[in-house]
Amino acid sequence: MLAELYFTRHPGFWKMLTVAVCMALLGCLQAQEPQGHVSIILLGATGDLAKKYLWQGLFQLYLDEAGKGHSFSFHGAALTTTKQGQELLAKVLESLSCPKDVAPGRCAELKDQFQRLSQYRQLKTSEDYLALSEDIEALVQKEGLREAGRVFYFSVPPFAYADIARSINSSCRPGPGAWLRVVLEKPFGHDHLSAQQLATELGSFFQEEEMYRVDHYLGKQAVAQILPFRDQNRKALDGLWNRHHVERVEIVMKETVDAEGRTSFYEEYGVIRDVLQNHLTEILTLVAMELPYNVSSSEAVLQHKLQAFQALRGLRTGSAVVGQYQAYSEQVRRELHKPPSFHSLTPTFAGILVHMDNLRWEGVPFILMSGKALDERVGYVRILFKNRAYCAQSEKHWVVDQSQCLPQQVVFYIGHGELGSPAVLVSRNLFRPSLPSQSWKELEGRPGLRLFGRPLSDYYAYCPVREQDAYSILISHIFHGRKDSFITTENLLASWVFWTPLLDSLAHEVPRLYPGGAENGHLLDFEFSGSQLAFTQRQPVQLVPGPGSSPMPSDFQVLTAVYRESPLVSAWPEELIAKLASDIEATAVRAVRRFGQFHWRSRAARAPSSCSSSWPRGTMASPGPTHTCGWWMNAASRSGTPSQTSRACRLTCCAREVPYYNVHPMPVHLHQRLCAEEDQGARAYADEISALVTNGSFDLVLLVHGQRRCHTALPLPRVAHKDWRGEQLVVLTESPLPPHL
Repeated sequence: MLAELYFTRHPGFWKMLTVAVCMALLGCLQAQEPQGHVSIILLGATGDLAKKYLWQGLFQLYLDEAGKGHSFSFHGAALTTTKQGQELLAKVLESLSCPKDVAPGRCAELKDQFQRLSQYRQLKTSEDYLALSEDIEALVQKEGLREAGRVFYFSVPPFAYADIARSINSSCRPGPGAWLRVVLEKPFGHDHLSAQQLATELGSFFQEEEMYRVDHYLGKQAVAQILPFRDQNRKALDGLWNRHHVERVEIVMKETVDAEGRTSFYEEYGVIRDVLQNHLTEILTLVAMELPYNVSSSEAVLQHKLQAFQALRGLRTGSAVVGQYQAYSEQVRRELHKPPSFHSLTPTFAGILVHMDNLRWEGVPFILMSGKALDERVGYVRILFKNRAYCAQSEKHWVVDQSQCLPQQVVFYIGHGELGSPAVLVSRNLFRPSLPSQSWKELEGRPGLRLFGRPLSDYYAYCPVREQDAYSILISHIFHGRKDSFITTENLLASWVFWTPLLDSLAHEVPRLYPGGAENGHLLDFEFSGSQLAFTQRQPVQLVPGPGSSPMPSDFQVLTAVYRESPLVSAWPEELIAKLASDIEATAVRAVRRFGQFHWRSRAARAPSSCSSSWPRGTMASPGPTHTCGWWMNAASRSGTPSQTSRACRLTCCAREVPYYNVHPMPVHLHQRLCAEEDQGARAYADEISALVTNGSFDLVLLVHGQRRCHTALPLPRVAHKDWRGEQLVVLTESPLPPHL
């Protein structure tokens, strides 16, 4: 009676019950009947990635799925000839291993089965793909099987994607009722435009649900645990996982190896495209996204990740610091046959400050950092919580499980480092976490081991019951059609929209050089304030070679990073000129706003004419061309033509739209004589400055330093000391050595 009343009031329950019963019956039927044949084709089967990870991942899939209703065939494909490919594949298959919990005899039996199911074939033309399809269909028909689907794993460079996709689409799709899954390895483009072009091209051959873009970090056990951890600990985290309690989030991947042997790839992509745009950004979205009600729903997870992308605040140049290990340019010159003068601007280290523009994370800094040739190999995600407590007793009296003065943090330890394995760490004074007992276990204590400033005993620490390779996990997800561990086209393009402006702004940024390894010291430490990120230490002293093809140690000069309490800007010539032009314009705008005029002084016309190419026409009009006055100090040669300097000065200023009467070259040629003391040219110029320039103080003075000329503010030879104490504005002097300038 009660049941009838309940069903009457809740008619939807009948529908739910009916669906549940049908699903249960369907599961029983599927368990009784073979579920079909799956063909897995590994393209690039003899490459490094395939040999190191993919064949082992496919073998693990076979170990996990054998006897569960599916039958398999594995096809290794490449451009290598059939005979050579078969020999290479045989060596790879022989090196495969089983998990520790598989008995040696059983392992040998399964390995033999896998080898018999695996074969190599050359795939180059559409005819080759058609022949492969016909062979699969013949095998299925011969064995009396039903084809369930085909997996094509693209372990090949992206430039080959289009031709392979065209051949698969035209000649090697499975028949009706069978699925197709195409697996793509990064890089997925170089910037937003190239990623969009690649996505459009692939989209003309495959449906979105057929494509699986691999980011192998999403298969790493600690990363794959982020969403389940947040889901299983909702009660504890709901009040903590926000801007009111989180101080900052750190997402880090450090490497000790350098880019030697891979400089061709690295020159095109660099550390940001190689690691941050994909691996670390994907992790960021897992931490920052709103948690779906059902984390098992791939559609919900991907939609919430997209919303996290859309909440990312745009990056600026000040949001990043970049570095490059010192040996990198030499490696590039050697491997890519560059000239001795070549210096790469490709960053091998980057720290990025990211903010989210939403209510949950407003104001919380997300620090993304990665680099090569660093002091350790480690990866982790660290959520550090704010601590407003103060404990009157000293630290030795603090109780680990209770003291609120201890750091409070959750760490997803991706691997390597001091711990050496994946782990999830939660401060004991935060909460005891819940993790699935069938796949995670408590980590055994290690006396003396400290992580993030605290001994391991300060954490609830868990590690996987069985460590698994990331590719093995992802290949299993591909087989089961789980899309949440992969990159959709929409999320990919959203990521490139976020990163491309920063990459463009850093294209000509000179990275900070660092020696590599432990010698880096604090050179790469950085700090942030608001939305700005900067290295903690000032730019270090650099050695600049002097003239000569084979400089000796004595030929080097030390170039300090600060001049008269202002930063010394050092860069390649084009960047330096652009920076100089920008600074001159900014100074001009400030001077005109404050005083109504801008007075600047330079040596002749060489420097201004160099800058002129970096100024857009009309730039000087922004402070007002009639308010801009140029004063030129001159070094005149007794054998030179004085009119050349004056003409060059006037032409330079005319190009900048400065009126002719505002150009003031030094009067070095009076009464048909060059720099004659009795003509009083110095006095005439000093009087002109006094009359037009307030207190004889210029708004900007441009000095020139070069191999042949060096104009500085130091006293010149044969000039009385009193003349440099402000008694004379302009002094006539003569060089003691020829040519007399």
